[in-house]
Amino acid sequence: QVLLVESGGGLVQAGGSLRLSCAASGRSAVMGWFRQAPGKERELVATIWWSSGYTRYADSVKGRFTISGDQAKNTVYLQVNSLKPEDTALYYCAADSRGLGRYDVWGQGTQVTVSS
Repeated sequence: QVLLVESGGGLVQAGGSLRLSCAASGRSAVMGWFRQAPGKERELVATIWWSSGYTRYADSVKGRFTISGDQAKNTVYLQVNSLKPEDTALYYCAADSRGLGRYDVWGQGTQVTVSS
């Protein structure tokens, strides 16, 4: 069973940046970053396919967020720039550990709070 541990969240002013990290105990075919704000549905913001390096983003974060991975460290990063108050949420990573086309392993999350 792959374990995921996120870090890097915090309180930042609007316009600021953070780099979120997700350390995995093993390799997965696909990894994604999700976020969920209070009272809102969970949103998939970025995805990376390890084998190809292909990435995909939600429209709400395109041009501001960048997902990347370090295969040697089994770590996925989410660089979040030009933060807005509406980006405030619990951010967590997930893995499709068995290549079945669905996320089956979830981290505990890291809080990002953006002040105006």
